[in-house]
Amino acid sequence: MHPLLRETAHRPWPLPDVPWIMQQTWHDLLFMHWPISASLIRPIVPSELELDTFDGEAWIAVVPFWMSGIRQRGFPAIPGLSRFPELNVRTYVRVQDKPGVYFFSLDAASSIAVWAARRFFKLPYFRARMQAESRGEIVYSSNRVGDDARFEGRFYPIAEVRRSGKNTLEHFLTERYCLYTVAEGRVYRGDVHHQPWPLQVAAVELKINTMAAAAQIELPDTPPLLHFAKRLDVLIFPLQRV
Repeated sequence: MHPLLRETAHRPWPLPDVPWIMQQTWHDLLFMHWPISASLIRPIVPSELELDTFDGEAWIAVVPFWMSGIRQRGFPAIPGLSRFPELNVRTYVRVQDKPGVYFFSLDAASSIAVWAARRFFKLPYFRARMQAESRGEIVYSSNRVGDDARFEGRFYPIAEVRRSGKNTLEHFLTERYCLYTVAEGRVYRGDVHHQPWPLQVAAVELKINTMAAAAQIELPDTPPLLHFAKRLDVLIFPLQRV
């Protein structure tokens, strides 16, 4: 049994009844969250998905990080293909009372990862020129190829690690164990498994962030809610039709 599967009591529902297919480690991840009226994003989220709100508000997130140790089950990580930055724009939805994540876009620095995610996970991945460097702070940049979707800034934690309590906003925003996507009117769920997020309050200094605008989303003119996670090991399960 994979060590990650020994602790499952924190999950909101049991593990899938199919084997995991991929392992990843996520590093230096920043959650940037803004509240937004559900009426503003309802038209750009597939009608098959129910918006998930907290105290009546929907939320938009821009999430930069980098990955390592990417490998398929039964195979070693491939040098040159198992480590690269990724950045996503997301909101929160639910289907059949299972809360999950809906991605407006996912940018990655690997052409192979972009192709595979579009082909096998039906996700809106885009190729981008990206850099993520740790200098006591994380200096991060992303420039989508052929589009004006850009992110540039630096971020860092400013508090100790703590676990989010149930029924809190932090728990609602981060403790999600599946993604949803819709293709040709069909809804698909992709489960993930990891331990609870080791969150730290964070600070960010942005030079540019047009990631949400590229998805036709106007962010509120207010500071985002910020959380940082140094590392999280993740198992990915196959996409299944709901």
